[in-house]
Amino acid sequence: MSSLEEWLRTHPVVPYVRQSDYAVRNPWKYGYRKLLDYLLVYVQEGECRFHVDGTDYPLTSGDFCLIQPGSLNRLEGMTETITPYAHMDLFYNPDREESFPTLVGQTDLTPYAYLLQPRLNDLPGVDIPVKLKPRKPIDFRDKMLQMIASWLGQDPLGPLKAQHYATELALMILEDHMEQRALETNVLPSLNWITSFFSFHITEPLTVEMMAERAHLSPSRFNDVFKSRFGMPPHKYLRQLRIHHARELLATTTYDQAQVAAYCGFADVHHFSKAFKRQTGLSPGEYRKKAAMES
Repeated sequence: MSSLEEWLRTHPVVPYVRQSDYAVRNPWKYGYRKLLDYLLVYVQEGECRFHVDGTDYPLTSGDFCLIQPGSLNRLEGMTETITPYAHMDLFYNPDREESFPTLVGQTDLTPYAYLLQPRLNDLPGVDIPVKLKPRKPIDFRDKMLQMIASWLGQDPLGPLKAQHYATELALMILEDHMEQRALETNVLPSLNWITSFFSFHITEPLTVEMMAERAHLSPSRFNDVFKSRFGMPPHKYLRQLRIHHARELLATTTYDQAQVAAYCGFADVHHFSKAFKRQTGLSPGEYRKKAAMES
């Protein structure tokens, strides 16, 4: 498994919109603070200057900004502005309802460390700038405005819809700003589907070529990726699944051995019995008797 995939497994992306609005304002200033969550801002009209972690970012109409958790920031609207924004978590935290948009002067987050969101830039191969550069800015803008409208609206499904749009925005941000090298080489193709695929087709003859085609890989590349992911070749992994299924059928049903062999994808009883004894040390009949005695 790649480091990026492992990181995302241990930090599930489950967005939660905490505060959102369209923010129509006269020239304004917001003093230094650090955030517990993410602040996504779209400058719809006007001019702003955001100071984030020691760098000034001039923003004009059409620009997007993402301030990540823990960043020291000071925000200023230089003119009359319309700046739709959202304070939100991107990663799941069971205590998320305790979190809050920090106020001016809150720069020591030590008392709230358990609420601090992980930073996207801590993901392997990810480098997201403060001033976002969406590849599809119109789509990004529309999804952000739909997220805000859903969160502000009276629809009882509004929070769920807002979460849906926030998830799409998070995916767009990652795809737009992830290092191309990480996308192309460092991230192994995901084989999360393989166990369910094997289970669904367990009675059928499966070849490496068939599985490689399903994974959009060459057979040799599929073998390498599979071994890296599961620690064994595909045929051995499939055989273990078939034997495991056979043990369940022998222990819990009255199917004869020919039926069990067929249900587990073996060509005939002889091949089934030989493979079963090689892996368990018992013949199918011996295993069934032992299971009956232990039940």
